[in-house]
Amino acid sequence: MTLLSREQCSAMRGLAIVGIFMHNYLHWLGPMVKENEYQFIQHNVDRMMVELSSPSGNLIYHLFSFFGHYGVPIFLFLSGYGLVKKYENQSLPAFSGFGSGAFSFVKHHFMKLFPMMLLGFVVFAMVDWVTPGHHHWSWTELLGMLTMTVNFFPDPDHAIWPGPYWFFGLMMQLYIIYRLIMYKRHWGWTMALIVICTIAQAFCYGNPEGNTLNWLRYNCIGGMLPFGLGVLMARVENDNSMKPFYTRGALLLMFFLSLLFVLLFSLNFWLWLFVPVFIVLLHVSFVKLLPKLCLRPVIWLGALSAAIFVAHPVTRKIFIPISRGGDIFDGLLLYIIATLVLSMMYKMVINRINH
Repeated sequence: MTLLSREQCSAMRGLAIVGIFMHNYLHWLGPMVKENEYQFIQHNVDRMMVELSSPSGNLIYHLFSFFGHYGVPIFLFLSGYGLVKKYENQSLPAFSGFGSGAFSFVKHHFMKLFPMMLLGFVVFAMVDWVTPGHHHWSWTELLGMLTMTVNFFPDPDHAIWPGPYWFFGLMMQLYIIYRLIMYKRHWGWTMALIVICTIAQAFCYGNPEGNTLNWLRYNCIGGMLPFGLGVLMARVENDNSMKPFYTRGALLLMFFLSLLFVLLFSLNFWLWLFVPVFIVLLHVSFVKLLPKLCLRPVIWLGALSAAIFVAHPVTRKIFIPISRGGDIFDGLLLYIIATLVLSMMYKMVINRINH
């Protein structure tokens, strides 16, 4: 039995992109509770608890602002899962150093990401230049963006613009690590990477709001847990010992426990490091519990997710002044509609480039 069908993977991408593009709009609005994505900031946790204990009309906005960024671990999980399904279930040659096979793999994935990133970046740069508060890129920042190495800069917060594009650099790092270390190797290699990367972040417990943790989580160290989880789960999904976890009762239990643990683990720095595990399990159980008919809208969004990711910084820059002026819903609605329309146009262009 397969853990996830193609439709369920697409549904997970759809749910993930909704969280990401809603989060990336709402967290720029002053009144909203800010997220703990790259650092653990206790003030943000305290504010979220206040909103949950005394809900206001803006609660849904606060939830997307605080939790929406967890769409990223979903994409990382699906990337790891998909790489194993695509490359390890075929009779490809075993890896033996950074030879032609590994180089071709990295080149292929770079060229898959580059046109998407470049198209979005060029359109964003033009829109950014003619709207208030435009960014001044240095030549090193431009070079870093185009080579997807800007994540390595000492202060990625201010070097990566538009901000969501940090994901392209993260994915290139993980592709390289997968091909060099994980590909067709014992599961212990993947587990070792997860443990090492988690420990590296845990060492920042003395300064959870500091730059070191911020930098680690912009790079592969921060994304290794969900990515490695995807690799491991793809390898064991057909094991007979996993079948009891696919029953409806087990999935319901997994869903409610994961939801509870996401909320509880978000309150403490040490536990917060493991929230991506329960985010993944929450989404896996959710898409497996619902019938395909109910998933159709998010399956459609999943097919459009790459284009939405590239397009939404452009539409955000245009419409967010409306929400900042006090009309939160009006600005958000225009942003959603414009993002979907622009994404469909982007997808047509990207499909033409790829073919």
